Amino acid sequence: MGMKLVSISEMKVIEKAADAGGVSYADMMQKAGRGLASLVEAEFEEDDAPLRAVGLVGTGNNGGDTLVALDALAERGWAVRAFLIAERAKDDPLWLDYSAKHAEFITSEADPSFNQLDAWLEDSDVLLDGVLGTGFKLPLKREVARVLGHVAKQELLPLVVAVDCPSGADCDSGEMAKQTIPADLTVCIEAVKLGLLKLPAFGKVGRLAVVSLDLPSGLPESAAIPRQVVTEQDVAGWLPARPLDSHKGTFGTALVVAGSINYTGAAYLACRAAYRIGAGLVQAAVPRPLHAALAGQLPEATWLILPEEMGVISESAAEVLVKNWDRADAILIGPGLGMELTTAGFIGRLFSGRAAAHRRGGIGFLADGVASGKESEAQKLKALVVDADGLKLLAKLPEWWKSLPALSVLTPHPGEMSVLTGLAVKEIQADRLGIAQKYAREWGMVVVLKGAFTVVAAPDGRQAVLPFATPALAKAGTGDVLAGMIVGLRAQGLPAFEAACAAAWIHAQAAIKAMQAVGASASVLAGEVADSIPQVLEELESR
Repeated sequence: MGMKLVSISEMKVIEKAADAGGVSYADMMQKAGRGLASLVEAEFEEDDAPLRAVGLVGTGNNGGDTLVALDALAERGWAVRAFLIAERAKDDPLWLDYSAKHAEFITSEADPSFNQLDAWLEDSDVLLDGVLGTGFKLPLKREVARVLGHVAKQELLPLVVAVDCPSGADCDSGEMAKQTIPADLTVCIEAVKLGLLKLPAFGKVGRLAVVSLDLPSGLPESAAIPRQVVTEQDVAGWLPARPLDSHKGTFGTALVVAGSINYTGAAYLACRAAYRIGAGLVQAAVPRPLHAALAGQLPEATWLILPEEMGVISESAAEVLVKNWDRADAILIGPGLGMELTTAGFIGRLFSGRAAAHRRGGIGFLADGVASGKESEAQKLKALVVDADGLKLLAKLPEWWKSLPALSVLTPHPGEMSVLTGLAVKEIQADRLGIAQKYAREWGMVVVLKGAFTVVAAPDGRQAVLPFATPALAKAGTGDVLAGMIVGLRAQGLPAFEAACAAAWIHAQAAIKAMQAVGASASVLAGEVADSIPQVLEELESR
């Protein structure tokens, strides 16, 4: 995966180790600044006109990165200017080099009314925000606040590129000064900093990119951090190829066990999403009353009709399901099941190993796999995803995680995670990465902790954060869509962690596209998210 996600203390340890390993701090600054310049230039690769950049230069390392970037842009034909918040040290080699080459620079003290700065901003294509770095802690100093606040209030700004982080953002906590300049692009040095994927800082980050420092390969201090930000490049690389000679069997069968009389739409949304993400065949296992309501809306699906009581799945449905589920490549259980006692009994029989199954040699109740030490039928499943009511019903079973196949994908929102763990929602939300990782290890499952900046954690220590926070997903049914997407990707053969990460990334992008299509986040419907999946896939395939 392309972007590491680190705390400030972790980044300092990495840089110290790199320095000891032969990549000096001066070398790192040169690589950071020149890499930044390359990314800035790439933003204008189709523009033949003369280009101009102005940099807001602080006194620390971010200011140094900015000076190097301005110098590199000048080498490529750009006109560059530097606005210094305060004078750099007179023996600073970066400043000595820059000031010897480039005449257009001024300090804040020499431009108290910002007349020169305003003229440069009006005449520039890019503004590099290199005032404050990752070590910043609130509050802002007076002069820094004055400069940032003046720029942030401008109605028209050139493309704003934040150097490592928007100045005024706390890169661990996500707190942010009100004067912080909103960035169009934040170019992180070597790794994304944790606080940039927290609110309110995320609201001023814009797009994220990373400049590599080309650190020594296999640097233990870097390799020890398993935390990543999921990127478009990651997702494009994970999606299965779709060869010309493929058939429906090539892309697997997803079995969706979902729905009840009160939640008919959950089954529809999950099945539709599984098809939209590319599954070859989707079979819907639903209580009988739902079939008539759904069959006309899902003509592509096949059906497994489950015994029911008053419109909800009955306990005896476990036997029917077990007799059929070995035909599926991946199974989703949970959306819209409801919490009735008979459905709780269904889940209990399913995951205790007591469901009856056709087998060579006869039919009968299987021994309790957990109690006997043998594998239960559920534990033999190729790929399992559990969502929504399925999670809450599972939580009623003692040591339920021992009854599921390893690397099952669990998709709780914070409330469902509270039911599974016994922790308060507030405690979960205060440490989303840590909580998801702790229980992924304990349970041996892939945990998808949904919400703003969805977290995916695997038992082997891998962690991923989705760089999205959008109210377009704050609508009933969007979780059913995500669960259907994950099972669809699992049916196509993607490993559990990658399937969860890819589905969550595409899901968020589809929500954004649906919001753009309807014009308002408040108006986005879950079905529109599912129907926006093809647009996202088209863009991924064209990479």
